[in-house]
Amino acid sequence: MYSEKMYELGSRRSVIREIFEFGKKRIAQVGAEKVFDFSLGNPNVPAPQAVEDTILELLRTMDPAQLHGYTSAQGDAGVREQIAAALNKAHGTHYTGDNLYMTVGAAASLCICFKALAVEGDEFLTFAPYFPEYKVFVEGTGASFRVVPADTENFQIHFEEFERLISPRTKGVIVNSPNNPSGVVYSEETVRRLAEILREKSAQYGHPIYLIADEPYREISYDVEVPYLPNYYENTLVCYSYSKSLSLPGERIGYVLVPGEAEDSKEIYAAVCGAGRVLGYVCAPALFQRVAAACTGMTSDLSVYRRNRELLYGALTDLGFSCVKPQGAFYLFPRSLEPDANAFCEKARELDLLLVPGDGFGCPGHVRISYCVQTEMIERSLPAFEKLAALYR
Repeated sequence: MYSEKMYELGSRRSVIREIFEFGKKRIAQVGAEKVFDFSLGNPNVPAPQAVEDTILELLRTMDPAQLHGYTSAQGDAGVREQIAAALNKAHGTHYTGDNLYMTVGAAASLCICFKALAVEGDEFLTFAPYFPEYKVFVEGTGASFRVVPADTENFQIHFEEFERLISPRTKGVIVNSPNNPSGVVYSEETVRRLAEILREKSAQYGHPIYLIADEPYREISYDVEVPYLPNYYENTLVCYSYSKSLSLPGERIGYVLVPGEAEDSKEIYAAVCGAGRVLGYVCAPALFQRVAAACTGMTSDLSVYRRNRELLYGALTDLGFSCVKPQGAFYLFPRSLEPDANAFCEKARELDLLLVPGDGFGCPGHVRISYCVQTEMIERSLPAFEKLAALYR
């Protein structure tokens, strides 16, 4: 016998992946020039030259047995100290390597945090729109997953709904800013109010409520500051990935940060280590631990995403789409031109425009458009968007 739940998850891809796989088939049928795939958040700009230089230098100078061998379970001590120093310089903090646990990307960071925190009866809240895998990650621990409905006017937090849903069972609240899929950055006002509510509720319920910050898009912002959440709320755990900032999604490298200010921080860190052990995430890839440490604070050429945002946002709003202008990440999240976003995306697919319906992100009636693609593809796609809009006039 086997797990029916695991069979269900394994035999049915996420909607995003289904659309991406469909796109590959269409490209084989009609050619890449005729398919406009906006489905996957896969960075299209190359990694900075420093990544290649660092890899070559490490290969030339390090003993292969050390370079490719196991590190400590929580990551190489020198790597963690380098990253802690970079965080301190950027955010005015005072972390050490003992606050960091190196992971196989942000997904592993999140799974480890949920596993480290969850006990029977716990629930985790997040805010729509949200990355759909959060539900899978949380429920995989046996905890419950609840979603605060979106404020679709600006995609800041809907605080009235949040205060209605938070409860004594709430162990953690997941935030993602810059946000996938809306591209919105939570303002300092939003963050301060969130921290205030969490402190009040923690005191009322008699236990800490942890804020779990999913931050793979931190460096991709446009003319706004992204508040660093541990500086606003002490019980914050940070889940980070270098996949977007350094364009290294396939290398799967990131970390969990457990600040010393967090309540029970030493015990939480030990639980993170235990969760990594139980889940088999012991010792992140050794080579890319060292690459990440050497390149922390650097980014790929993010100006490409700004250019793509301006081009696509301007074109779609001119065609009559309603969309909150993204302040970060590399997604647009416009309203679909009919209430049923799935039906809308099917019409788009007939024009070889591959868009993702917002239902899976907790926002029916919207679609996600990933613009981490070649600018030329966006330009070629505009006539298809025009044809799509014309269907609704």
